[in-house]
This record gives sequence, C-alpha cells and structure tokens, in this order.
Amino acid sequence: MIKLKIKEVIVVEGKNDTNVLQSYFECDTIETHGTHLSEKTLELIAQVNQSRGVIIFTDPDYPGTMIRNKINEKVKGCKNAFIDKEKSKTTKKVGVEHANKKDLEEALSNCVTFDEEKTSDLTISDLLEYGLISTSESKIRRKKVTDYLKVGESNAKTLYKRLILLGYTRCQFEELMKNLFG
Repeated sequence: MIKLKIKEVIVVEGKNDTNVLQSYFECDTIETHGTHLSEKTLELIAQVNQSRGVIIFTDPDYPGTMIRNKINEKVKGCKNAFIDKEKSKTTKKVGVEHANKKDLEEALSNCVTFDEEKTSDLTISDLLEYGLISTSESKIRRKKVTDYLKVGESNAKTLYKRLILLGYTRCQFEELMKNLFG
C-alpha cells in the first residue's frame, strides 16, 4: 500500500496520534505530550515551521484547543487541520487517534492558516444578524459554517475570531451566509 506523503511536520498531542497518522501516511510528527507545552517544544515547532512547515492537528476538545491557540500565538504561519468531534470519538474518549483514514485525510487536505495581520470590517453584530448568536438554532447554524470552512466546531466568540483570522470582510461573510442559508 502506497502512503500519502505529507511534507509538513504534524504537531499532535501524543504517541497514539503519531502511531495512527504514521500507519496511514508517510509523515513526521512533533508530540506536545498534552497541555504541558514546553518552551523547548515551541522552539522546535518554530524551527521546523521555517524549514518544512507545520500542521497543528490537535484533538477537538478543550485541551486540544488550548494547545492549538498557544502554538498559533507563539509560532506565526502554522497550518491548522481540524477534525470533527463526531468523527474522532469513542464512547469514552475524543481524539485524533480515534478517527478513520478517510476523515484524517480530509482534515489534513483542508488546512487553514490564520493571519493575525488581517483586518476586517466584520463585527460580532454581523454574526448576531445571521442567527449565529443568541437563538435556539445558533449552535446548529455555527456548525454548518464551521463544517463548510473546515475550522473546527466553535462557540460564537471563537467563530468570530477565526473568521477575522481568515480575513473575511463583512461583504464576504454576507456572501457566505447567503450561500449556506439562502
């Protein structure tokens, strides 16, 4: 079986993630060993990002989000891969290591890079106007948006931040909403 080769180094939380990814792909990983993300590991990620590029691929849970945010804050220009909780969980656990090959491949082929330098005229009120905040349907509507953008399930504040980091203007956001919701 020929494995898909991934040029960038994938940052994961632990050995189980590495083992699963390497069983499906020809890839290298850096393990954060959970939420204790050392300065030494951050320095390694920054060095590797300069030479080969990095894909942050943490679990779709609170600790995974904390790790992702810390790396993105310290190391600019990293790619981010997201996997849906429903595609990466067992009855008791959630994590990258529980996803199947197809879902992992899809996540890794739909990476996004956040740009802190981008400016936008999008406001939190725009999300409110389109029912992404403060309605009984908001969570479902946000899920549809995050699935489309491949940026991981988000609460309203996180979705707003990710839209800004992706460079969405109010006009682009309105077009997105029309495409998704009519």
